[in-house]
Amino acid sequence: MIDTLRRGLLVLLALLPLVATAAQTPQQVVQDTTDRLLADIQANRDKYRSDADAFYNALNGILGPVVDAEGIAKGVMTVKYSRQATPEQIKRFEEEFKRSLMQFYGNALLEYDNQSIRVLPSAGKQDPERASVNMEVKDKKGTVYPVSYTLVNQGGAWKVRNVIINGINIGKLFRDQFADAMQKNGNDLEKTIAGWSSVVAKAKETATAEQAGAK
Repeated sequence: MIDTLRRGLLVLLALLPLVATAAQTPQQVVQDTTDRLLADIQANRDKYRSDADAFYNALNGILGPVVDAEGIAKGVMTVKYSRQATPEQIKRFEEEFKRSLMQFYGNALLEYDNQSIRVLPSAGKQDPERASVNMEVKDKKGTVYPVSYTLVNQGGAWKVRNVIINGINIGKLFRDQFADAMQKNGNDLEKTIAGWSSVVAKAKETATAEQAGAK
């Protein structure tokens, strides 16, 4: 499952939407951001391969303003743990979460090379506060990966709250990881936040091992 997730998430970071104007539909937002981020990677691929900080800053600059980082962080922590957290701890976990996720999948994103991407039209009447955007991503072997974003309208701007890739619910996956880490750390929130990058690193090791075993 982790191997499938890793392959699919090279799409995730490439396709998160840009800040929406009031006139844009969520589908248009996704398409606009796809074009912007892929153009940036195409122009700076060699630089990003050797400068991880520059790559992270570029990703964060394009994606950061449109990701509901606070909502995602609280969702991963769940009400059970987030209500115990101080605003500073929640903010710190937001940053840990964003950086570790982008570092985890950064190399996979740099391998992206003009795969076929299709944003599907909206099905039915759109909710003004919440929307789903469905996509199909086809790799070079012709395998199609369905991607579904959940976006929320915050002050007129659409922001990403969750994503499902090839049937894998990313929000749930990381909620489970956080709960497991809390249990192992004796419900020590500070220790779990501080060690979050290690949790992601272990997941990366698992993905790498599974990928090697599949070859």
